[in-house]
Amino acid sequence: MWLRVSALLLRYLFLYRRSKIRAGEILFWPVMNLILWGFVTAYFKRLVLPEAVVFLLGGLIFWDVLFRSQMAITLSLTEEIWVKNLLNIFLAPIRIVELLLATCLMGVIRAVANVIVLGGVAYLLYAFNLLTIGLALVPFLASLLLFGWALGMCTMALMIRFGQAAEALAWGVPFLVQPVSAVFYPVDVLPGWLQTIAYLLPSTYVFEGMRAVLQTGSIAVSMLLTALALNLVYLALGAAFFGWMLQQARERGYLSRLGMQ
Repeated sequence: MWLRVSALLLRYLFLYRRSKIRAGEILFWPVMNLILWGFVTAYFKRLVLPEAVVFLLGGLIFWDVLFRSQMAITLSLTEEIWVKNLLNIFLAPIRIVELLLATCLMGVIRAVANVIVLGGVAYLLYAFNLLTIGLALVPFLASLLLFGWALGMCTMALMIRFGQAAEALAWGVPFLVQPVSAVFYPVDVLPGWLQTIAYLLPSTYVFEGMRAVLQTGSIAVSMLLTALALNLVYLALGAAFFGWMLQQARERGYLSRLGMQ
């Protein structure tokens, strides 16, 4: 199993090694976002609360972890569609769980690389030290990775079922949950009915917990546990949805059509 997973993972890594443009994309957009929002928040620092800078920069770095983990899964499938290699993947002696595991590991690699680079840029330009979050940093980031995987599996399932018409979802799905995940503002800013939806997402508890740690220095263990429990639910639902959509695509011949697009 691990031989096949590592082979898939190496295939995705070789794509980045052979294309400097693709490799640069991993860090270009996150760094540009950080620089842009960093200067915006530096301006806010002169107008509002100094801690607003910390909250916004922390939220931006954390959000990129979720976004990149989701994108690693969906872009891996999109790459196979673009080069018409999808049928070869499914014809090879590779199980679906191995394909998912390889793409999830790719998400970990991209997310870790982004956190290191963004943390360094934020410290050099804006004197924001991500390590001030302390030990809570690891479970917070892990929780966002898990939720990104769940979103990625759902997106990949829709792409397998509906083909290239659903490719826009690869970039759009994360931003559907961003407004209600309390990334840059507390949950109580939202209307009451949106707060109910927000508390159903594990990402909300991560961003709220991150702000609590930066503000008080104490870790909200209850938020971490709630985020973990919700992530397990979403991962199970995402895997079940992916399996169902894949079965539908096989029964109706969508895979062969998708592989030729």
